[in-house]
Amino acid sequence: MELEIPYTVTARPDTGSYNAKIGIWLFLASEVMLFGGLFSAYIFLRMGATHWPHHLLNVPIGLFNTFVLITSSITMVMAWTALKMRQFQSYRRWLAATLVCGVVFLGIKSMEYKDKFHHYGVILNNGQEITGHLEMTPAEALKSPTLRILPDAEDAGSFGYQLQSIFRRPATGEEKVLEIPKSDIQWWSNFTPRYSTYLATYFTMTGLHGLHILGGLLVLGFFWGPGAKLYRTNPEHLANRVEVAGLFWHFVDLVWIFLFPTLYLL
Repeated sequence: MELEIPYTVTARPDTGSYNAKIGIWLFLASEVMLFGGLFSAYIFLRMGATHWPHHLLNVPIGLFNTFVLITSSITMVMAWTALKMRQFQSYRRWLAATLVCGVVFLGIKSMEYKDKFHHYGVILNNGQEITGHLEMTPAEALKSPTLRILPDAEDAGSFGYQLQSIFRRPATGEEKVLEIPKSDIQWWSNFTPRYSTYLATYFTMTGLHGLHILGGLLVLGFFWGPGAKLYRTNPEHLANRVEVAGLFWHFVDLVWIFLFPTLYLL
């Protein structure tokens, strides 16, 4: 005897929604509390900080990624609509477009992470900060008594002659490369969470968001591939499942819409 779970397709009479839709709304409520706590912590840290170097992020790339996720929400709605209209091939095309947008977002974010791992900051004993790229390998930097760094344009412009007078320039190589004695350095590191509170919050919030994107892609990929077989026997049940996955996807997109201005602009 086959056991059938009630209200997987039809709505419950007491709530007006089927079980999975009620479940996803309860889950999203917990997600709001999770990200709400992170945003609250960010606000308190930001208010108490005297220096908040948000200029370290690439705003055009972040804005492009925002448009990518907004587009993915549109294609997600179109996929669900196609299922409701029993247009299976159209459904798979729109869902494939959603998957592509999600992969593009994660690809761009991974490139941003890679850039941060290869970007370094040096804080001098007098409190000045120089950011740029090492002109030596990390292993060489650990052993050498000096750091050879190619400073970012804003650092070269803001410190200018002062840097010229404090640090000697190497005899070979590009003229802008600075050779800084470690005795003049208070702290140096690549742009990982340990470098500053700002980068710690950046990696925590965007990393958690990225894991949600990855989880959403796995679920949507299942409904595009093996899970799509349900269409042959119960298309409405598949449409309900896709709707639930879509609600999660829209929530993740909405979180990024708040993350982008918070981390990149404020």
